[in-house]
Amino acid sequence: MISEARWLAVTTITLTTLSAAISISISAYIFNRKCNALKSKIHELELSLKSCSDNCASERQGRIRAQQMLRKQLTQPKSENLNLTYYPMIPIGTIHSCFSTRNGTPRQPLLVPLARACLVFNTSRVPPASLEGLAEYSHCWIIYVFHLNTNLEKLWKHPSQSGFKAKVRVPRLKGGKIGVFGTRSPHRPCPIGLTVAKVEAVQGNMILLSGVDLVDGTPVLDVKPYLPYCDSIQEAAVPNWLMEDNLLSVASVSFSEEFISSLESCWITAEKKSLYASPGEFQSLVMQVLSWDIRSLSQRNRPRDAIRKKEKGQLLCDTSDVDDEHLGETAIVHEREQNSLNSMEVVYHLILEGLDVSYRIDHDGNVIVEKVSTSAVLDNKLDSYNYLTWKDKLQ
Repeated sequence: MISEARWLAVTTITLTTLSAAISISISAYIFNRKCNALKSKIHELELSLKSCSDNCASERQGRIRAQQMLRKQLTQPKSENLNLTYYPMIPIGTIHSCFSTRNGTPRQPLLVPLARACLVFNTSRVPPASLEGLAEYSHCWIIYVFHLNTNLEKLWKHPSQSGFKAKVRVPRLKGGKIGVFGTRSPHRPCPIGLTVAKVEAVQGNMILLSGVDLVDGTPVLDVKPYLPYCDSIQEAAVPNWLMEDNLLSVASVSFSEEFISSLESCWITAEKKSLYASPGEFQSLVMQVLSWDIRSLSQRNRPRDAIRKKEKGQLLCDTSDVDDEHLGETAIVHEREQNSLNSMEVVYHLILEGLDVSYRIDHDGNVIVEKVSTSAVLDNKLDSYNYLTWKDKLQ
């Protein structure tokens, strides 16, 4: 009986072991079949991926060739009479500046630190997300169009008929002429300007800028961050005539009592459309702007020319400005004659934030700001880009 029991135990163990071995073999067989099937599927997918990649590469090459041909067609001259090349450029935003007219707009950026402007982007072309990260920079470059140039229509003509001037008058040279590419004159073969401004704040599709030299309504083509390590060249050289920093500065700027009272009265209307917090801040802006002689050469010479003509018994010359070589060429001038020839004065008008600022400048270079009044420009200003819009970010 013991011997039979052992036999049964051994037989049971053997059968169990055999059954386990058979089960393992079957599992291994099934696993190998699945692995082979997966390998085959992976191989098929790799072949399919390679085919798709080849097709994509071929399509990409085709698109590149098509784009090159399209670009070539678009940039070819559109007329046999005009050898012009065109590129897809269009303004992406507009400047809403404190400088309502060209007169008084600084000749260079950062000369008037309080000069503010709001750059509003066209959201159909520039999503607000495009401005992310710009607020981390202190300054930015702005590429824009000199849209108020008086010779813009001539640039559409054939070069032989455009009357383009190779040399322009330079205020620092007292009317002396320099080649246009040796100056920053707005009157260029392509009326494109480049300026730098301080980034005060970014909000939605808008940038608040300061230190601007841009007139209200300026179309903007591009904005780029200012990078000191490559944009500032310490060893850069300039001509000697640019080294006379005080050539266009004035002796002093003073305000009459009438200006103070008239500003308080005008501010009731102007406040809701202004980029400035108070009449006092606006007065500081006026002082900074008029600390430089914003008159053109012909305007600076006009009082002396008028006196000479008066002494000769001739009529006073027309008060329209003929010097059209810089942004300050359109000052509004009124001549007031009294009984005495020596009392003749020239009153200039500067439009800032839609307010008409009247001032005089004597022979010693002292500026006397007389009064301020509202102008027609104020009615056209939008009140959605005012100080209240930026109040929280300016404090």
